Amino acid sequence: MNASDPRRLRSQEAILAAARSLLRAEGPAAVTHQRVAARARVGRATVYRHWPRPEELLLAVISGTDMPFFADATRPVRPWLAGQLRRLADELALPEVAATALTLMQGAWFDAESAERRDASVGTMTTRIGAALTLAADAGELRTCLDPADATALLIGPLFYRTTVQAGAVPDELIQRLLDALGTWLPWGRPPSV
Repeated sequence: MNASDPRRLRSQEAILAAARSLLRAEGPAAVTHQRVAARARVGRATVYRHWPRPEELLLAVISGTDMPFFADATRPVRPWLAGQLRRLADELALPEVAATALTLMQGAWFDAESAERRDASVGTMTTRIGAALTLAADAGELRTCLDPADATALLIGPLFYRTTVQAGAVPDELIQRLLDALGTWLPWGRPPSV
């Protein structure tokens, strides 16, 4: 079957649509060959034929899907942020997700398309974390003067390092220390001082 065969193109689109749906609903760990094949109603061998390695499939899906992390912050912001960081750390601890993240980062050094994907992901997370911090500051929950890019690096960098470089787990205590490093957190519901 050649690359422009209509059946091949239809199966690829069905697979990518199923994988995007799983990614949005359940996160990167849900994007497995078996689950994608079941949702796309194709054989698992068909998924493997198009994307032999799990990280290739996940990378193809991530490139066309909004990341499911740090969207729509809620108050109180600190526990919401802690939950988002926990979810991200748990996803990064999975070998196929870690491999995809490292592949994307490595590819960005040599490939303009990969660099654009990386920059888009970084921009999205920075914007979302910045919005969460603004919400916390406006509510009087957080006093900080960190730039959103610095705050994002401070929060996500250690998670990425611990899970992908050290191949270790991220304890909740580390997440709390990272949140403490953002600034002074005040009891939620306290009116902002004038």
